[in-house]
Amino acid sequence: MKIYTLLMVLGGVMLATQAAQTKTADEIKNWSEFRINPENTGYAYGDSIRTAPKEIWRFDTGGSVESSPTIVGDTLIEGTFNNHLYALDKNTGKLKWQFKVGGLVRASASVVDGMVYFGADDNKFYALDFDMGKLIWSYELGGDGEQSSPLILGELVYFGAFDNFVYALNRKTGDLIWKFETGGGILSSPKVQGDRLFIGAMDNVFYAINRHTGEKLWSFETGKMILSSPAVYQDKVFIGSYDGFVYALDGASGALAWKANLNGDVFASPTIGPDGTLYIGSRNGYLYAFKAMTGEDVWKKSLGGTVFGTVALTHDTLYIGSSDNQLHALDRKTGETLWTFGVGGRIWTSVAIVGKQLFFGSHDGFIYALEGE
Repeated sequence: MKIYTLLMVLGGVMLATQAAQTKTADEIKNWSEFRINPENTGYAYGDSIRTAPKEIWRFDTGGSVESSPTIVGDTLIEGTFNNHLYALDKNTGKLKWQFKVGGLVRASASVVDGMVYFGADDNKFYALDFDMGKLIWSYELGGDGEQSSPLILGELVYFGAFDNFVYALNRKTGDLIWKFETGGGILSSPKVQGDRLFIGAMDNVFYAINRHTGEKLWSFETGKMILSSPAVYQDKVFIGSYDGFVYALDGASGALAWKANLNGDVFASPTIGPDGTLYIGSRNGYLYAFKAMTGEDVWKKSLGGTVFGTVALTHDTLYIGSSDNQLHALDRKTGETLWTFGVGGRIWTSVAIVGKQLFFGSHDGFIYALEGE
């Protein structure tokens, strides 16, 4: 079974640099992997856009866009449903290169040391040259295509696939280091806490795996399949489930700390702000804010359409797309709407933030770049 309409929620294929793992206030030029870092915080150091931005360019991909953009330097990379991965100039939207594959590109890409990593619906995982888009290596997977957004740490690249396996490959050669079998397809993107790699699967189970050996450390069963990607904050890991709940688990043991009912299927991934506030959307059209350590309600906000994407935020503002064809900017503490930006289709991608610029894709086939004053 394929879930074509859900994958964007899981992640996009955002380019990953190891610099993102130690991001500081002076390092705001890159949004270099899905949710910006291995912990999936989605937090950008830099200016907020509190008033309606202007569109500076849009790029027609010729197919729906569900993957999320990755930005390294002046290059934006994003996949699309017309079976291409595109590299664009982030300032002008002009095409730098494109790479054709044999299936849809649903998840986001990652980049490190001049290499781009991503998967496609053709049962292959790819490594390309960042500057020219030339193939360096590819790895053949099992059937059914879809893959999650890759995570790169050290010499390894990690991702899940719809063939029921979590993979760890040597990122330079594509050689298999280990693979871990689950009981269902994997669209959730991996995140880490120390030596623990976290990922959910469509067998209703959330897994903690030793990222060096591929050995299972613990597992936690939810009521339905897990499409959401985890987030890590302090000693806990957070995950949404198709059963309608968001869960907070102890990272070391998997013990349940708290859970909250979102009153609708949860495809979106949680985002954790620097003050410990967790943000997550639901298929019921609401965006929720909780205190991450306790599960206490902070606020909820109706966005007018199903929320499949994941929040991106700065110190006082958060950005989220919706199936109402709008990008919403909200006050981070209150949930009050600051502005909206309408496009021609649903927004299931997550936003990438670089300085005063926002980047995202839409089901209308366009990649958009907005800029605040």
